[in-house]
Amino acid sequence: MSVVACGPVEVVGAAMSSWRVRGWVLMGVVVLSGCRSGPEMVGAPVKGFNHTSAEIMGFTINGAGGPRIPPNQGGGNEMCCSTLPLQWRPGLRATIEWDKDPNPYESVERDQYGQITKEIVVRHSAGYSHHKTTVEIPKYAKELCALQVHFLPCDQVRVSTTCYTPSNPKYPDKAYFNVKESVTCPVR
Repeated sequence: MSVVACGPVEVVGAAMSSWRVRGWVLMGVVVLSGCRSGPEMVGAPVKGFNHTSAEIMGFTINGAGGPRIPPNQGGGNEMCCSTLPLQWRPGLRATIEWDKDPNPYESVERDQYGQITKEIVVRHSAGYSHHKTTVEIPKYAKELCALQVHFLPCDQVRVSTTCYTPSNPKYPDKAYFNVKESVTCPVR
């Protein structure tokens, strides 16, 4: 027999026991959901530095997008977000993919209205090259401020996790800003 009532309903007997069991099961699920099988992950903004004469048309680090970076520039735009484990561990790596325009200052034809047409863009972008590499992520402490990706000559890439900016005396990657491009690159 079922009874419909408006307002509080009194549950007795077997029904009360059933609700208690459901309550305990629900509480167990809530408590166990705090247990994780993998490392705790945190978001890290992505910033790029281009130490080359080519233009980085765009890049990703572990799938998170990074901004376009003109030749010998960077650090201004920050994109959100890649993820990293809260605790650094040895062997932690990042996969970086990028497209490079080796002739960013090449004169491009324009139509009679001064516009760059789709055909011209397609012709110019045919010279772009796509790259992919995996690099080690250096040890970081409790503070993780940003993933800084440094594009170096000869398609070399380094990643940093420092909280300092290049103008700070404690910035660990100042040497990258003094790297000179070689006319030829070693064959890999």
